[in-house]
Amino acid sequence: MNADDVGQLILMGIPGTHVDDETATILKKVKPGGIILFGRNIKSPTQLRKLIDDIRDLCNIEPIITIDQEGGRVSRLRLIGNEPPSATELALKKDIKLIEKHGRLTGSILRIYGFNLNLCPVLDVKSEYDSLNSLQGRCYGESTKEVINNTSAFNHAMKLEGILSCAKHFPGYTFAECDAHEKLPTVNRSKEEWEQFECAPFNALLPDIDSVMICHTHYPFFEKNSTSPIPASLSHNVVTKKLRNQLSFDNGLVMTDDLDMGAILNEFGFDETIKMAVAAGNDLVMICHRSEMAIRASEILQTLPEIKIFDSLQRIQKTKERLAYPKKFCLEELKEIDEKIWKLRVDTLGEELAKVKSVENAKRSPVEDY
Repeated sequence: MNADDVGQLILMGIPGTHVDDETATILKKVKPGGIILFGRNIKSPTQLRKLIDDIRDLCNIEPIITIDQEGGRVSRLRLIGNEPPSATELALKKDIKLIEKHGRLTGSILRIYGFNLNLCPVLDVKSEYDSLNSLQGRCYGESTKEVINNTSAFNHAMKLEGILSCAKHFPGYTFAECDAHEKLPTVNRSKEEWEQFECAPFNALLPDIDSVMICHTHYPFFEKNSTSPIPASLSHNVVTKKLRNQLSFDNGLVMTDDLDMGAILNEFGFDETIKMAVAAGNDLVMICHRSEMAIRASEILQTLPEIKIFDSLQRIQKTKERLAYPKKFCLEELKEIDEKIWKLRVDTLGEELAKVKSVENAKRSPVEDY
C-alpha cells in the first residue's frame, strides 16, 4: 500500500440491500478499507451473500467486511435467523462451554455469509448504568475477572473459525450515564480506578485481540490540559499514548466507533473530526450511515502528510493479510448452524424464554435499530 490508498483508512456503511449505481460509484471512488453492514442491508441469506460478493468484486484491495454480531439484541443476523443468547444471558448461566459454542457458531455463520471481522467481544463490565449507555445485555459479567474469562473463551472460539475480533469499547462505557449515540458522556473516574477496573479486561485480552474500537466517552483524567471535553476516539492521549504506547498495542488495528453518532456530530465538524481521529492514532475512521460523506473523508485524508497515514496503512495491510476468504455458500449448512444457534439459545434460557426475542422498549438505544 502507498499514500494513494488513503481510502483504506475508511470503514463505511452502505444504504441498501444491494449495490446500486450510486453506491458502486462511491466504492470505486473511495476504495474503502472496509464495509460495515447493518439490519438495513439484510433481507435474506442469498441476498446477503450476493451483497458481500458484489462489494468484494468492486474493491481492488480485499476489504474488511464487518458487522455487529454479538448475541442478543445486537445481532444483525437475527433478521434472517435465530437470535443467539446475549452476553449477559450466557454469563449468568456460568457455563464456559456455552460461551465457547457461541463463539464457534458465530464464527461459522459469519464465514459462510462472507464476513471476515466481527465487532466484538464487548469488554465493558456490567453496571447499574447499562440501561442508560447502550450496554444492557451486552456485557459478559459484573466483575473484571468474569469478563476476562468469558470474553477470552468467546474470542478464542470465534477466531478458530477464521473470523477476526474487535475489542470494544476502549477505554470504557461502563460508567457512562448517557448513550453516546445521542450525546457525549463524561465519565469522572480517577486514573487509578480506571486502571484497576475498566482497563483490566483490555489489558488481559490485547495480546489475543485483532483490533480495538475506541468509544466516544470523555475521561477528564486523560485530558488535564484541555479546556473542553475530548472524546476518547479523538484523543491522542487515549489512542496513542495509552493504548499503543503504554498498553503495547502499537502494531494492532485501531478504529473509531461510528463518527455518525450524536457524541461526535453534536460537538465537532466533519473535517475536524476526520483530522482529529487520524491524529489521535486511529487506523480506521468509521462512517456508518452517510455513505456520501466517505468521499469527503477521502478528500480530507488526501490532504494529510504521508507520514501521518503511513503507519496506519501498514497496520491495515498486515491485518488484511490475515483475513479469511468466505466459505462456499450453502443454504443447507446455514440451516444446520441456525438450528445449533437455536439449541444454544434453549440451553441458555430454557425452552419458554428462548421463544421470546429481545425486548424492545421506548428507552432502547439507537444501536438496536442500526
